[in-house]
Amino acid sequence: MDSRNYLKATRMLDYENSSIQKLIEKRGWKTLPEFEQIKAIYNFVRDEILFGYNVDDDISASKVLKDGFGQCNTKGTLFMALLRACGIPCRVHGFTIDKKLQKGAMTGFVYKNAPKNVFHSWVEVYFEDKWYELEAFILDKKYLEKLWDINSTCTGSFCGFGCAVKDFKNPVIDFNRNNTYIQSEGINQDFGVYDSPDELLKEHHQDLSPLKRFAFRHLGRHLMNRNVRKIRNYKR
Repeated sequence: MDSRNYLKATRMLDYENSSIQKLIEKRGWKTLPEFEQIKAIYNFVRDEILFGYNVDDDISASKVLKDGFGQCNTKGTLFMALLRACGIPCRVHGFTIDKKLQKGAMTGFVYKNAPKNVFHSWVEVYFEDKWYELEAFILDKKYLEKLWDINSTCTGSFCGFGCAVKDFKNPVIDFNRNNTYIQSEGINQDFGVYDSPDELLKEHHQDLSPLKRFAFRHLGRHLMNRNVRKIRNYKR
């Protein structure tokens, strides 16, 4: 496989940015074997970049790192940038998911006015001659553990609060030479794979009117982030 297209820096995958380079050096990721690199970067993006909603899907990896939070698309951008900076080929797979998956994180008028199909993506990593589909970096473990507490009687499938899985109590969220999923059961449209999020967003993006986009940026996402924080800080 010619991996050059899967290692390039782009406007969004700005891994040459000093903040990203300093992080990689501080964590010592480049000194690790490739498998351990992928695991360490995956775990960092999953648990240290908290689940939350950024201003837009097209922000750069360095902006996601600065924010310290993100959702499927933005955390995926940072994940890809960190992987490529360490010489690990990766690509992005675009979808839409049913907005029912977001109910609970989205509430009230925000949920009512949200589009039925929500733009979504996961990251595919090339390792040991195989592509792995990695999605479960989206929800940090603390948030997911609180979802388990709040929905303690739930067994089997679950859809809501940013999660859509077949087995709610035992989702596959750790990478150990396997695919990981946390929202895949909500997918309702497949856009295929792209070399970078920049390329994906040229062809597909969240379809919002200018008014709704303004409302999301300046009000909706803040209400959603407040809901997410409430869940993460939940106490019995």
